[in-house]
Formats: sequence, C-alpha cells, structure tokens
Amino acid sequence: MTEPSPWPVDRLVAQLGRWSASRGPLYLLLAARLRELIDSGLLPPRAMLPPDRTLAGRLAVGRSTVVAAYEQLRQDGKVDRHQGRGTWVKPAVLGEVRPNAVPPANSLFVNYLEPMGDVLSLACAAPQDRPPELTAALTRAIGRLPVGDIGYYPLGLPALRDAIADRYCRQGLATTSDQILVTTGGQQALSLITQLFVAPGDHVVVQTPTYPGALELVRHTAAVVSPALADDLTAVIAASRPRLAYVNPTNHNPTGATMSALVRRRLVESAGDTVLIDDEVLADLAFGGVRPPGLASFDHGRVLTVSSVTKLLWGGLRIGWIRGSVGDIAQLGRLKAIHDLGCAALEQLAVAGLLPSIESVVTARVAELRVRHDHLCAELGKHLPSWSFEPADGGQCLWVRLPSGDASAFAQVALRHRVAVLPGSALGQWDSHLRIPFTASVDELSLAVRRLAAAWHDYRPSTGPAPALHALVV
Repeated sequence: MTEPSPWPVDRLVAQLGRWSASRGPLYLLLAARLRELIDSGLLPPRAMLPPDRTLAGRLAVGRSTVVAAYEQLRQDGKVDRHQGRGTWVKPAVLGEVRPNAVPPANSLFVNYLEPMGDVLSLACAAPQDRPPELTAALTRAIGRLPVGDIGYYPLGLPALRDAIADRYCRQGLATTSDQILVTTGGQQALSLITQLFVAPGDHVVVQTPTYPGALELVRHTAAVVSPALADDLTAVIAASRPRLAYVNPTNHNPTGATMSALVRRRLVESAGDTVLIDDEVLADLAFGGVRPPGLASFDHGRVLTVSSVTKLLWGGLRIGWIRGSVGDIAQLGRLKAIHDLGCAALEQLAVAGLLPSIESVVTARVAELRVRHDHLCAELGKHLPSWSFEPADGGQCLWVRLPSGDASAFAQVALRHRVAVLPGSALGQWDSHLRIPFTASVDELSLAVRRLAAAWHDYRPSTGPAPALHALVV
C-alpha cells in the first residue's frame, strides 16, 4: 500500500485562503474548508496533513483548533489519524477526485477576488468605483455597435487599436495599429506572452517583490531568477541570459517606486536576446504628474509593452493590450484567437471613445489616489506607529514592513478581525511585509486600519521562519 505523502504547509495555507472569514467556531470553519479541498480533489488521497502545531503556527490559532478540526474530519470519514503517525486524507475518497481540479496556486486568487461579506478587503488593488465618463462611454457605445458583421475581432476592434496607437504617438512613441493586440486585461496579455516565448526550463527574470499575477504565470514552467528590487537588474540579466524578463518600472506594484530614465536605457540596451516585458498598467498613476518614457522608447532590444485601463477606470472593465513588433503581435494574436476569438465589442467601443480624452480621467484618478494615499499613511502612523513604510511615488499600494513576526500568520489574525490583507510572501520571499492598497474610500481605509491595529494587538508572533505563501491576485 502506498505510504502517505507529506503535503507542504505553505501550499495548504494558500489553498485554505480566507477560511476564517465566516462566522462560527474556528475549528468548524477550518474543518469545513479542509473538507471542501478534499472533496474537490485539491487535497488528494493519502496527502499527509501538516502536524497540529505546525499548521496552528502558520494560521495563528491555538493548537487545539487544529486538533479539533482534524478530529471533526476523522469523524466525517475524510481523514485517518493516528498518534505518532500523523493525519492523512483517506484513500476511500479517491472516487471523489475531480480529474481537472483547479491547481492549488489559484485557490487563494479565487478566495480573495470573490465578495467577502462584511470583511474589508485590502487584498486586491483595483478601483471599486468607476468614473461617470465610463458610464457615458458605455451608453454611447451601444448605439455604435457594428452592423452587418459577426463582431469577432481576434486582434481587437480596429477603432480601439487605432486609438491605442494614437495615444502612444502622442506620448512620443511612434506606433501603428498593427503593433497593437487588444487583450482581456493586462493579465491575459502577460499570459499570452509567457505562452509564446517561454518553454519548460527557460530562465525568466522576475524581480521581487512583484505583481503576483506575473510570478504565478512562470513559476510552474520556467526556472525563475528572482533578484530583489534593489539589485542591478542589468547585471542579473547579463549573468543569467534569460529568455524573458518581467519589469514593472513605473509606480511599481507593490512598492510604488519608479525606475529612472538612465537605468531604463541601460537595461534595454544591454538586454540582448532577452524579451523584456514592460508592465505599464500603473504608469499613468504618477503623483508627480510626469510619466517617464516606456522601455520601448529606447529603440533597442525586444520590448513588449503591456497596459490596460483597468486601474484607471474600473476593475471590471477587462480591456488591456500589448504593444510590440508587427511580427510578435501577429503571433500573439493567433494565440489569443485560440483562447476567446477576441474581446467583447461593446467594452472595446467604449474605451476607443474614451482614450482620446482620457487625460482628464487620469488627472481625477491620480488626485483621488493621492488623497487616499496620504490618508492611509497618516492612519498607519497614528494607529500602528511601529510599522514602517516609504510613501509611494504613485500607483495604488504601500509596501509595509512589520516590526516582528510573520506577515502570513498575521494576515490570518487580521482576517478574523474582518479585514483581508495580502502578505508579502505572495509577492516573493518577503515574509516580513504586507501590501496595503489605498484604492478604498477614506472611511473604509480608516476602518481597515483600526481593525488592523486590533489584530496587531492580538497577534502573538511565533519563532522561526515561515514558508512562502503563493497567490494570484491583482
């Protein structure tokens, strides 16, 4: 008979997600979530669950909570449990396993993007409120829907591709519409590029901390090289000669920092055969009002620029794009057509109508974010003075360092205080940090910080390092 196989505690914590966000005894909530994972096949038969004390430390609960949850699962016939041998998923549930179960890395993504009831979510950095200009543009677009064709545009609606190319031209970067591919948000853009250019075993450079959506796309396929943000990226690329390098140089997610023009030029000129992804999704959100030149402006190397209107207009408006060479865009377009035959025409028409005059929307969004940024900084200074951070140059997030303990364990305590935050380990090996966005309203930010302060008062750091937590969020 096959022996039980240990299930990594970091993977299990990621799968558990926001397990304690509901009401009721913690041991029942934990047992219920573990039962869901077993029934869905995400916890396979003979998976050995972490020891009581180990899991309790990672979830910031008492050992008795884990013991009671495991015992509940034993009584339900989901696990076997023996003194000195541990706890493992029963082989009897083998018939319940779904052959196409969602990979474990995606479970936290789903958990944190779904509505969370009365839990204030600071785990997702996307605008909840949409400007009135978007509603007006969508209304106008209804009357401009194409007549006499089927509405499939795999590369994107011609009017939108023209509008995106024109905006690059206004920014000083000559661009034609056949250099543009419209995508379902920036996330699909990154996914298509990764699928086209990265083969199993290829080296990919992803600085950390970083946008977790980029990290998850490559970590299961490529050999990821993860220099710290402060490292010399040019030297790292020269040493590792990766196939692909993901760079978020403007209003960086999560630190809010911006790379200088000199460093950008050096990076592009020295990249050689490495494909550079320039993530410009947050590039318009600079508090100083100056948007630095994109990597493609330096006219060397191979640069694919990724952007979207999601962070400017609304999280639910899934319109993004890739700017690249005509040849690369043609290949990426064929790949996208396999996925979805093209983005929704109505949303494309609305964005095409907005782009020529979008600067007024950008100005308003930046002013709003600046107010919320300053308010969040003040609230953290008032209620959590031992936490440290640097004010952001722009973007949507603060990168906050805890004075002690593990951010993943603290996030579990915060969830029980009705506020969700993203631990830094989801963005790379940064167990001492939290990513806290300032996209919520001023009142919501005040309430969230008060709840974080109460959670910090109750949190009791454990000793020893904690494993990394992998997640996919925006």
